Amino acid sequence: MAIVGCLGDVVFTVSDATVRTLDNMSWSGSVRFAAHERHLGDTITEFTGVDPDKITFDITLLADLGVSPMAEADKIGRIMRSGRAVPLTIGTARYGRYRWNITKYTLKSKAFDRSGNLQMAVLSVSLQEYLRG
Repeated sequence: MAIVGCLGDVVFTVSDATVRTLDNMSWSGSVRFAAHERHLGDTITEFTGVDPDKITFDITLLADLGVSPMAEADKIGRIMRSGRAVPLTIGTARYGRYRWNITKYTLKSKAFDRSGNLQMAVLSVSLQEYLRG
């Protein structure tokens, strides 16, 4: 089994029996500026700070490849609802300046078996950087 990375205790892996990997990852950052209007003059801007970085990605979950889509969504949901900040590592690289909070997830159902059990889903996860204050 090859470990691709992890988000806290959610491990991204690839093997002949299990596939749980990232797709469509996007990392964004932004800053803030204030605009100060001056009477009869040009508006000046002032740098006021850095916003937390954000990362989004999808995880394709297939029961046929050893992963329970509902169990994985539940695991992500428990981390999110706890408010716990978790590290994100992909390969040998640790992402961000400290840790990440899960701010949102969406489970998109793709296929069910004849008994109504979810067989395939895409789990979209949104993270926001958590910095030590």
